[in-house]
Amino acid sequence: MSRAGSRRNVWLLVLCMSTIQTIATAQVTMASLIGHSLAEDKSLATLPVAVWMSGTMASSLPAALLFRRFGRRTGFVAGTLMTMVGLLLAGLAVWRADFTLFVAASLPYGLGFGISQHYRFAAAEVADVAFRPKAVSFVMAGGVVAAILGPEIVRQTKDLFGPVLFLASYGVLALLVGLNLLWLVVVELPAPLPPAAGTGRPIGAMLKSRKFIIAAGAAAAGYGAMNLIMTSTPIEMLLCGFTVGDSARVIQWHAVAMFAPSFFTGELIRRFGHGRVILAGAALTALCTAVALHGTSYPHFVVALVFLGLGWNLMFIAGSALQVEGWSAAERPKAQALNDLIVFSVVTTTAFGSGAVHYELGWAALNLSILPALLAAAAAVPLLLRGGDRRAIEAPSAGR
Repeated sequence: MSRAGSRRNVWLLVLCMSTIQTIATAQVTMASLIGHSLAEDKSLATLPVAVWMSGTMASSLPAALLFRRFGRRTGFVAGTLMTMVGLLLAGLAVWRADFTLFVAASLPYGLGFGISQHYRFAAAEVADVAFRPKAVSFVMAGGVVAAILGPEIVRQTKDLFGPVLFLASYGVLALLVGLNLLWLVVVELPAPLPPAAGTGRPIGAMLKSRKFIIAAGAAAAGYGAMNLIMTSTPIEMLLCGFTVGDSARVIQWHAVAMFAPSFFTGELIRRFGHGRVILAGAALTALCTAVALHGTSYPHFVVALVFLGLGWNLMFIAGSALQVEGWSAAERPKAQALNDLIVFSVVTTTAFGSGAVHYELGWAALNLSILPALLAAAAAVPLLLRGGDRRAIEAPSAGR
């Protein structure tokens, strides 16, 4: 494939990720609020998000098998259709005011969302070697559009089918899924590997790789911390007297901070190395806790969530870019699926715990709870830096 053709495919994957992340940011804006309004036990308000992340986690290893057997395009189409089913069921649940159905709708949506996480890996595969870190960053940068569009869709459509709030929002999101299918028709993606290609090193060997552990650990710590705080933010703001529109704007600022740095995160990784970028991300995420503990005014929520988004970006993208390196073509789907299984297992746990910790212990305790994981991820970075960051990455060899 020519350099121009590979770059074109990366930008098509940017469009795909933009669409999926638009739906995700809209879900973040309204899912916990819907859960809070429908659940009799308010500690279960974040259960729909937890089931969403459970589906994402559950899709990790099956996604690897799907991509290996049928190729990237078929796998992504299947994930997009699962997303559509989840959104339609969520709309039905809102119309019927059925909390159980709303929770159940999160499962197919989560499965589709989990498959869509492989867009960043697919972009690295279609990009030339020098462009790979930037390709991952640019696909994640598609979330800038999502940061603006997702919460705005919720704000503009939540009352259209009143008194049933958010019903129109799910209708618009379902239409966006159709756009994603269009992008997938025209993008060129790698064909399935022949059976003779083998599967490379076993999972046990991958789990012993220092590079794998640090990459997955950084991404899991960053994503888990971000999800723990973000999931309960709309509820905390509601309890502090703010409106749905106020919390949507805070989530919008947060999402911009999550994705806007992606335009230059790849360059930061190239210049300073994966390890230092991970350390910077952990420090920024910790600043979220410092600001959140200082007060609960509107500016406090905005600034705290901006730091949270910036930290997530650096930790997650640096971890993802590191995970692309050091694997053969046959090993990549397995390594990437195992990485996402670990990451979204942590994210699922934080989604389940967010509502309960917030309800039982409060906002301050919720923010303090992210610090141990950040410290652990930061402590692992010296292992990566020892040997010069990139030189510390183990490359496949015949003897392993």
